[in-house]
Amino acid sequence: MTGRILLVEDSPEAVELTKHALEGCSLESKAIKVAYDGQDALDYLFAAGRYEGRETAELPEVVLLDLRLPKVDGFEVLEQIRSNSRTKLVPVVMLTVSKLRDDITRAYELGANSYIVKAIDYDVYHDTITAACAYWLKLNRRPY
Repeated sequence: MTGRILLVEDSPEAVELTKHALEGCSLESKAIKVAYDGQDALDYLFAAGRYEGRETAELPEVVLLDLRLPKVDGFEVLEQIRSNSRTKLVPVVMLTVSKLRDDITRAYELGANSYIVKAIDYDVYHDTITAACAYWLKLNRRPY
């Protein structure tokens, strides 16, 4: 299976740190699909743009979604995921540096399943991503 995780992150450094942390979940690199902006994530999920014609039957097991993204922000991506009958049940974990109460509230109002603030300390970040991965990929049961 490819794309078990859809990581939506615009920072190449954060992508590499997250991928490294996800290795603790025994994931192959091909199990992680990276979208570097919100529009690319939507195109991937809905087989549009450069992904036109992509088989869409297989959905990610979880989307790790940053808030501050180029082209389309994380809130809009989340809103579009939740408004589509095919993707509305895909777990979405907000993974962001924002600790703002308004951002947290808005994310949950739009249907986020979880909200994780990125830790500055690498070891804490690594442990957080590993724990999130263990929950969403190993313990959680999806309806699809």
